[in-house]
Amino acid sequence: MKLIIENLTKNYDKKNVLKDIDFTFEEGKIYGLIGRNGAGKTTLFNAINEDVDIDSGKFYLEDEYGKNTLNTTDIGYVIATPTVPEFLTAKEFLSFFIEINKESIKEVMSIDEYFDLVKIDKEDQDRLLKEYSHGMKNKMQMLINIIANPKVILLDEPLTSLDVVVQEDMKKLLKKLKKDHILIFSTHILELALDLCDEIVILNNRQLELIEKDNLNTKKYKDKIIKSLKDDTNA
Repeated sequence: MKLIIENLTKNYDKKNVLKDIDFTFEEGKIYGLIGRNGAGKTTLFNAINEDVDIDSGKFYLEDEYGKNTLNTTDIGYVIATPTVPEFLTAKEFLSFFIEINKESIKEVMSIDEYFDLVKIDKEDQDRLLKEYSHGMKNKMQMLINIIANPKVILLDEPLTSLDVVVQEDMKKLLKKLKKDHILIFSTHILELALDLCDEIVILNNRQLELIEKDNLNTKKYKDKIIKSLKDDTNA
């Protein structure tokens, strides 16, 4: 399975943010999307998720049966600041989500099994979500996407503000998820992308460029990448 982007262009007023992007993401990999703050990473995600109108371009999913237009049901979107219904407990929210989506969930597991996936303890399952830390809310957001099982998962800076323990839990979870999904992980931290991701893609001067990950192990090449990001006129 592949996610294909063709001729994507997005302008805000007179500012060109994304320009004639052609790129292909493949199943079974975590792609690290690197770019400076303001380079257009979130705009790219919002375009794929149909949260913003684009000036031109198309998105497709391609598998052994051919190429199909990408639908919003094919996409899961994990944002940096998670939004959850804070008036519900974690267990109430999870039960409600499973109930309204049960016909589209291939294999429904028990509530306890789902919570085990993201390591949320029993004593926390009956707490109101408004009492959850940022990291725990992020786990709930990730869990909802696991249950919905979209083909493409967009992750917009999901680990940046988490503590080390939660970060490691989330990394392990993402590495398990990549087998049957296309994961695109946005971050401005190069070391985090190198640690987690199979491929590194740079959003620089309104274009996407695949970088050979092995080259990033050398200081000379890292310095070259950092210089190109500094020279990004879009950030």
